[in-house]
Amino acid sequence: MLAEHLGVKLNKKQVNTLKGEQMNPEFIKINPQHTIPTIVDDGFILWESRAIAGYLVEKYGKDDSLYPNDPQKRAVINQRLYFDMGSMYDSMAKYYFKVFFTGQDGTEEDYKRVENTIGFLNTFLEGHDYVAGDQLTIADFSILASVTNFECLGFDLSKYPNVVRWYANAKKVIPGFQENYEGAQLVAKHVADLKK
Repeated sequence: MLAEHLGVKLNKKQVNTLKGEQMNPEFIKINPQHTIPTIVDDGFILWESRAIAGYLVEKYGKDDSLYPNDPQKRAVINQRLYFDMGSMYDSMAKYYFKVFFTGQDGTEEDYKRVENTIGFLNTFLEGHDYVAGDQLTIADFSILASVTNFECLGFDLSKYPNVVRWYANAKKVIPGFQENYEGAQLVAKHVADLKK
C-alpha cells in the first residue's frame, strides 16, 4: 500500500509460507530470518514491514509528511509502529494464529488481550483522524494492515467507534487497500479451514 502511495513500482514475488517457500536456500540467502515481507532495492536488502516503510518513505517520499523529521512527531509515529508490532500483531498471533499449532484459537485471556489492544488503539484515535495525530503517516499504513486482519478474522470492531471511524477513512485514503484486504481474507480463510 505504501509503495503504491509513493508511486514506487514493485516487482512482487509471492512466497508461499504455507508451503515453506521462505525456507528455500535462495530466499534464506537474502533473508536469514526467512520472514516476509523482504525487499531488495538496487542490492540493498531489508525485511520487517515497518522498517521497510521507513526506508521507502525516506528514499522515495517527495517530502517528510508521512514520516516527519520533527523528533516529537516521529517519536509518536515510532511508538505506534512498535505498538502495532508488539501489541497488535502479538495479540493477534497469540489468539488467532494458535490454530496453526493447536487447531483452535487461543484462550479467553488471549482474547481479552486482543480487546485491550484494540481499546488502546481506540484511545489513541480519540480526537484524531489518524493513528499518530492529524495527518496520514506510515503508522496508518502499518496499522491498517493489522486492523484489516482483525476484521477478516472475525473480530467485532463496532465496540470501538474511533477505530471504526478511522478504518472507514483509511480504506478510502490509502491506495492498495483492496489487495491488502484480499490477502487478509486468504489468511482468515486458512485459519478457519484449520479449525474444521
